[in-house]
Amino acid sequence: MVGAVVWGLLKQVSDEEGREYKLSVSSMLRLCYEFPAISVLILLSSIGFLLGTYALSLSVIFSFDSSGDGNFWRFITPIFLHFGLMHFAFNMFWLVVLGGKIERGAGSMQLFLLVLVIGALSNIGQYLWSGTGQFGGMSGAIYGLLGYLYAYNQLARKDLYFIPPELFWFMLGWLIVCASGILEMLLGIRIANAAHLCGLMAGGFLGIIFGLTQLDQKLH
Repeated sequence: MVGAVVWGLLKQVSDEEGREYKLSVSSMLRLCYEFPAISVLILLSSIGFLLGTYALSLSVIFSFDSSGDGNFWRFITPIFLHFGLMHFAFNMFWLVVLGGKIERGAGSMQLFLLVLVIGALSNIGQYLWSGTGQFGGMSGAIYGLLGYLYAYNQLARKDLYFIPPELFWFMLGWLIVCASGILEMLLGIRIANAAHLCGLMAGGFLGIIFGLTQLDQKLH
């Protein structure tokens, strides 16, 4: 009798866990279907996170390379490198928040190309500033998406692209705090400040171009 009751409880728990698992899998598949660009970027960043955090010696395959030996893809791939869980989680959170707006509003291809172009420009800026290819992270591209959305929405109002002023100024303030060197002095972490600034400028410039194009279409 007791065995039957225990078996019944275990079966009930197992069935509930099975339903939750099916629900989570279906939710993930649905998100991948709705946001393929973000899904691919997170996947590539996950690989970069594993390399940058647990196999640093192998992360050279993603590191910046200016040698001119034909590895032009390495102008972009440092954006996928992440050093530590917080670094990875922080950037992926903002990729979903900011990138999700663009992927819903302009499509997967535009978001993917924006991230690659802004990422490459922010990487080049960081290399020219620091003189080394030992850096990584998508924060330069994240700041680029922030600048893109803010600039675009200032010119061609698009509700989906709205960025609360408080969020914009918080992110700008965080950029300034990082650039001040306080975090590096207190926590001993190196931050690619030039990538942040170059990404923000590149994204803002692209936002102006696309915003003016959209505004011109509305006027005609």
